[in-house]
Amino acid sequence: MDAAVKGKPLYIKMREDDNVAIIANEGGLPAGTKFPSGLELREHVPQAHKVALVDISENGPVIRYGVVIGYALQELKAGSWINENRLRMPAALGLENLPKATVKAVKQEPLSGYTFEGYRNPDGTVGTRNILAITTTVQCVAGVVSFAVERIKRELLPRYPNVDDVVALEHHYGCGVAIDAPDAVIPIRALRNISLNPNFGGEVMIVSLGCEKLQPERMLPPDVIKVHAVDGQASQVCLQDEVHVGFMSMIDDIVAKATVHLERLNARKRETIPASELVVGVQCGGSDAFSGVTANPVVGFAADLLVRAGATVMFSENTEVRDGIDQLTARASTPEVAEQMIREMAWYDAYLDRGSVDRSANTTPGNKKGGLSNIVEKAMGSIIKSGSSEISSVLSPGENLRQKGIRKGMVYAATPASDFLCGTLQLAAGMNLHVFTTGRGTPYGLAECPVIKVATRTELARRWHDLMDVNAGRVADGEVSIEELGWELFRLMLDVASGRRTWAEKWKLHNALALFNPAPVT
Repeated sequence: MDAAVKGKPLYIKMREDDNVAIIANEGGLPAGTKFPSGLELREHVPQAHKVALVDISENGPVIRYGVVIGYALQELKAGSWINENRLRMPAALGLENLPKATVKAVKQEPLSGYTFEGYRNPDGTVGTRNILAITTTVQCVAGVVSFAVERIKRELLPRYPNVDDVVALEHHYGCGVAIDAPDAVIPIRALRNISLNPNFGGEVMIVSLGCEKLQPERMLPPDVIKVHAVDGQASQVCLQDEVHVGFMSMIDDIVAKATVHLERLNARKRETIPASELVVGVQCGGSDAFSGVTANPVVGFAADLLVRAGATVMFSENTEVRDGIDQLTARASTPEVAEQMIREMAWYDAYLDRGSVDRSANTTPGNKKGGLSNIVEKAMGSIIKSGSSEISSVLSPGENLRQKGIRKGMVYAATPASDFLCGTLQLAAGMNLHVFTTGRGTPYGLAECPVIKVATRTELARRWHDLMDVNAGRVADGEVSIEELGWELFRLMLDVASGRRTWAEKWKLHNALALFNPAPVT
């Protein structure tokens, strides 16, 4: 596939029965370009955009990945540019009569002997980082906590070289909300479970205001703290307590309590841990038509390696897998797991209906500029990053793997497709390492967890050379196979889990937590 690199025209066709392909050459190709197959472009086609390989009649199916991604709104001659303005999107698949656990994954030999250097926690989880997280119950305290964290980093953190960072778990929830509404359980349990993420070492520290609806004991009940926190204890600072006279007394209190946690975290040491203790979340954002050709297949191959090593892998993004739900229910380990996926999709369909939108609202201007005509095409490329392993478990938004009794395998964590909401909910699920693919480019990162960024195209990896950790465009360039780069990514994950910093960590590029709150705001 290195013809495009050498300047020769190249298109990439995914399946034998596809009637479209994407242009691989940087900058696209002009009208009149001829391919070795005899195809001639009738107009300029940008890179990553589709070209008709044969004549397609009006209302005829347009097929990519072996799936109908749309119907032609007009006759499209071979060599025509296929884009979102020339397609009618297919109707969504119904959720009835779907295949359930009908596809059995090919059994592969387990991978043994792979390890990383991580931190064991009191509750049995394992961290890839050693971070002090300060939980907040409500947005009102965010400014105070931010001020305190800056002081802790400046004055205290240099004394504790084994502590990677101090992070404020700030958010926009906690008050002015219908706290007892049925769907309020989602943001509340998400905050609870993020506070207990494996990368925080069992240290629980809470800052509250005092009058908010989400009181500390509701977000983190004593029985939960007893199981997951060091010595079953948490430290709390309430800003409205009478002991606080003036702003600096609040800051001093937060700093004093943080010191106790920093002392304990600093005493921790990395130790050799089996790869089976990794909990990896995979996600894509700023996707393009190369996402399903290079980066996501590479991540999918690496995900299968992780599952073979006994690790846990989560994929998510409801609207980005909705159009392939039949593929997912077929891969379920049992009919019961398939039913759980169907229930999650039905719930999300109803959520979208309440907002008077459908799944087509997912696709962004950048996705379309990158050659993705609609959500059907986007979904086919998104699903590939889940690999080929059987799907063994399903999580609802905000739920935690360990609390649900899920330890290993490929897991569908039902989340919105928004990068920030998905990453936040995967943190709540117990993720200790994140892999994020992008075609258009995004500086996305998380303060709470290392993020490995995978570029779909060499042009992006070259321009953003100090933001992308992996160049999956090498697959399209013919330099490396999906399997070879999948192994490379697998080994990189072990290195990052052992402390190697990603570009997002080096630059401290961190997106804010974004809670999914489908409940009313009062």
